[in-house]
Amino acid sequence: MQADAAAQPVLTTRGVVLARSGRRIASLPDLAVAPGQAVALLGPSGSGKSTALMALAGIRAPDSGDIEVGGIRLWALPSAARDRFRGHRIGLVFQSFHLIDALSVAANVAIAMRCAGLSPDHGRVDSLLQGLQLAALARRRADRISHGQAQRVAMARALVNRPAVVLADEPTSALDDAATAELLALLRQSARAEGAGLLIATHDRRVIAAVDQVVEMKAAA
Repeated sequence: MQADAAAQPVLTTRGVVLARSGRRIASLPDLAVAPGQAVALLGPSGSGKSTALMALAGIRAPDSGDIEVGGIRLWALPSAARDRFRGHRIGLVFQSFHLIDALSVAANVAIAMRCAGLSPDHGRVDSLLQGLQLAALARRRADRISHGQAQRVAMARALVNRPAVVLADEPTSALDDAATAELLALLRQSARAEGAGLLIATHDRRVIAAVDQVVEMKAAA
């Protein structure tokens, strides 16, 4: 699915200000991310990108402002409902992949379904692994795959519940140019195929060429 500027945005923000330890640190530019669109959120280390991602994921409340995912006001939901909503509608790719070493690659993907209260759909898991060139590793333990393979498993886990939006935190950290280009192409292609918006929080300016829009963090006034 291609990005469609006329489609209803899957992620919107308005007037979001971020705080850490009770102190305002940054403001997030207003966003309207369409299905299939890729956006880079740029800023140096310490600029508030990770805090912004936690707010967009419904994990850490913004100091002020409004965030909508799939037309739902995220921070108007009660805590338990917000957790359920996150499991169904928000895919997360963390800098640390948080795979469970003792489980297989396929089980690490399927666990996202269980955590969201869904019955595991093995056909869905197998399809994602095939698309991410991981089918041959489906039964291998997660501690017996490479770093790059683990990153793709984390991508499959983020996509398995058909989220409205995928949020990725510094996915190109410590990658060389060739690996960065390959990863970004795969991440974007996978999100687009699912009709999901993609937001990448990063300080890596190599990402700029791979996305549709670039926004930069601003210091809080």
